[in-house]
This record gives sequence, C-alpha cells and structure tokens, in this order.
Amino acid sequence: MPETNSVRAQQANGPNRGVNVTLMCPDCRSPIPNIVEEFASGDLVCGDCGLVLGDRIVDTRSEWRTFANDEGDDPSRVGNAANPFLDGAQLDTVIARGGDHGSGLARDLNRIHGRSTAQRHERNLVQAYKEISALCDAYDLPKVIGDVAKQLYKKVEDDNLQRGKNNDAIIAACIFLACRQEGVPRTFREICALTKVDRKDIGRTFKFLKGKLGTESGTTSSDDLILRFCSNLTLNMETQRIAELLSQKAKDMDKIAGKSPVSIASACIYMASYLTGNGKDAKTISGIAGVGEATIKTTYKILYASRDELITPDILARSPKAKISNLPNP
Repeated sequence: MPETNSVRAQQANGPNRGVNVTLMCPDCRSPIPNIVEEFASGDLVCGDCGLVLGDRIVDTRSEWRTFANDEGDDPSRVGNAANPFLDGAQLDTVIARGGDHGSGLARDLNRIHGRSTAQRHERNLVQAYKEISALCDAYDLPKVIGDVAKQLYKKVEDDNLQRGKNNDAIIAACIFLACRQEGVPRTFREICALTKVDRKDIGRTFKFLKGKLGTESGTTSSDDLILRFCSNLTLNMETQRIAELLSQKAKDMDKIAGKSPVSIASACIYMASYLTGNGKDAKTISGIAGVGEATIKTTYKILYASRDELITPDILARSPKAKISNLPNP
C-alpha cells in the first residue's frame, strides 16, 4: 500500500525524471517549454525568450530541392523511372547541355561524354523505341500495342536477328505482329501506309521473325476487319451487323475458300450496304479496305450467286429497309 501511494504521489507531482527527458529553457523554466526548431540556421531556440538552446541540429524533413538547370519548381528527389525495355542499372551520369552562360562548353562535354559512355546497343534500342511510339501514336494504336512491339524488337536485338535486314521493315513487322497478338489486327496495306515500308519487305520480315522468335502471331478473320471498315465508311449499326452475319456465313462456303479476309470483309460490306439501301460503291470501299475494286466485285459475284443461301430471314429482319431486290447485278 505505501508503494502505491508513492507512485500516485509521483504522478501527481509531475513526470518521472528518471524515465522522461525534458528540454527546458534555463531562463524561463516554464513547465511546458516552447522550443522552436529553426532548420534554416540549425538552432534550437526558446520561443518565449529567444535563448539559443542548441545548434547544428539535423533536418529530418523531406529534401525537396531543384536539380534543374533553369530556375523554377522541380520537386525531384530521384531520377527517372527505370525503363524495363533497356538493360543494366541505367544509373549513368549525364552532363547537362546548359548552364555554361552560352560558351558551348557544356554542349561539347555532353556530346563527348555520351560517345564515351553510351553503348551502341542501347542507343539503337532507344531510337527504335521512339520510332515505335511515334508510329503507334500517329495511328491511335493502344499503348499495349507499342509495349508489345518494343518487347518483340528487343528480342530481335538480343538474338542479333536484325543483321542484314532493313530496320524500318523490322519495326513495321513488330507492330504488325503486336497488333495480331493483341486481337486488333491491321492489314499489310495499313501498316505499309503507316511506316512507308514496301509491302513485300514487311511480309518477308514478318515471316522471318515469326519463325525465328517462335511467337504466336494469331490469325486475322474478316469479322475483325468489318467493324473498323464500317466505322470508316460511316455505315449505321444495322448495316454493320448484317455485314458481320454475312461474313460469318460466307466463311463456311466452299466457293469462297482461298479468298483473303480483307476481300471477304470488303465484299460483305458491299453486299450489306446495298441490301439496306445505303449502297457504297466498290471504289469507296477499296480506298478504305486497301483491296482492289476488281477483287471486291469478284468476291461479291460469288456471294451474289449464293444470295438465297446467305441472306436468311433473320438477316432481313435486322433492318426494315433490307431487301434482296436492292442488290445490284454483278
């Protein structure tokens, strides 16, 4: 009992000096000290009387400082994020180009340092990645397509498969292969128009990379192309759905075997547009699909010969304007 009373007496009198350490101003001797930390000068100062109680304190706050050459806000504490498509730790020192008051010395040092430290392998990768990103952005392709294309290009570089090949053709083939793998295929003509590379070069490089890399390239069906072609032709949803149904039935026909998916998709759109009274001529469809007018008409002729088999009552029910009599004779 006496011990309990002693503990209570200590609690009533104040904190236990043997356990707690209290910093107090020797002049004010306030029971609740008002101590201010001035990090700019590194001092501990009494907020009541101004007496300096300590110096050279350590600033434990976050260090937000500007690493840029120009003045302004740049709260950067670390470098850029590591690029997963490049090798190494990526912690190279870079000499800034500015800050020499226009003498040009910093620019020369930057160029010399870059030549001496940068690896040619990484320089080629960075340049190729920039081209892939620019091409994908120009064609409004999803970011995942660009990432897959970069991964494929890195495999080509790592396996040294680019020797003797046109680098532009390799980039075009990687984008073409990435589009197929991600289920948004593009035709050779579309990739050719995007990259300005000859269609034959893209085809040869694509087959070469497909065999060497051993990656699954996927397949392109007419159904994958109809949605994009109809959108570019400003056709309504009824016509688009009818074209998709015609394509699904046409693929099962023996007469149309051997035709490319682009030809089948173009001919089905040609038939569906006239069936619903929104006829698009072969020349207009050819400009969007990238296939010849003669090819569209030849494939349509095969479809027209089997129109009674293709155009079933459920297809005609898709649009009140759909009539077989609207179809032009081939």
